[in-house]
Amino acid sequence: MTVSAGVVGPIELVIFDCDGVLVDSERICVKVDARITADLGCAFTEAEIIEKFVGSSDEVYTAAIAERLGRTLEEGWRQPYEHLYEEAFAAELTAVDGIGEILDRLGRSATPFCVASNGRHQDIRRSFGLTSLTRHFTGDRIFSATDVPLGKPAPDLFLHAARSLGVAPERCVVVEDSPYGVQAAHAAGMRALGYCGGLSRAARLEAAGAVVFDDMGALPALLGIPGLLDTVGV
Repeated sequence: MTVSAGVVGPIELVIFDCDGVLVDSERICVKVDARITADLGCAFTEAEIIEKFVGSSDEVYTAAIAERLGRTLEEGWRQPYEHLYEEAFAAELTAVDGIGEILDRLGRSATPFCVASNGRHQDIRRSFGLTSLTRHFTGDRIFSATDVPLGKPAPDLFLHAARSLGVAPERCVVVEDSPYGVQAAHAAGMRALGYCGGLSRAARLEAAGAVVFDDMGALPALLGIPGLLDTVGV
C-alpha cells in the first residue's frame, strides 16, 4: 500500500473528484477514447490518452484532437460517439473499491463532502445511478465544470464548490486521481490527496504535490477527521 503523510489542520469539507475516485470509469473511457480517435483518423494510444487526457477538461481533449487532425472540430462533434460511452458504462461501470464504506463513514461522522468533476451533470448522475452512489450526493453537493468558466486544472470548480457550501478553501481537502486535479486544488489554496489505485501513476501525483495513497481504506486516517475512524461498524 502506497501512503504518505496525512493532511494537517482542520477539515470542514472533503471534495471528491468523480471519475477514477468515486467510480472506476477511467479504464472504460480510455478504451472508448482510443476507439473514437482512431475513427476520426488521429489515433491516440491508450498510454497517450492516460498521459494527456485523464482528469483533463473536454476543452483540452478537443484541442489535442484538433491539433493532431490539423483542423478545427465542429460544435457537437462528440455527439455521434456518446452511445459508446453509455453502452460501455451500462455494461462495465462499478464504484471504486471501498468508496461506499468511506462515504458511509463520512456521513456518520457528519463531515460535509461533495463531488466536483470536469464531467457534465448528466454524466455524473448517470455514473452515480449505475453504481448506487446517488444516495450519498444531493443536488446541492454535485458540482460540474459546466458550472464555471474553466474546468481543471484551473481552480474555478473547486472554489465554486467551497463557496457554494460556505467553506474557506484552506479548510477543504480534495481527493483526486489526476495531476490536473491536484494542480487545480493547489491553485485554489486547498490540500490534495492523490489516489493512485487506478490509472494515474503515484510519481505523477506526487510531482504535482499530492499526498499519495492507493487504497481507499487508508483515506480515513489520511483525512484525520475527529470521529471518522471511530465510526467503523456503527
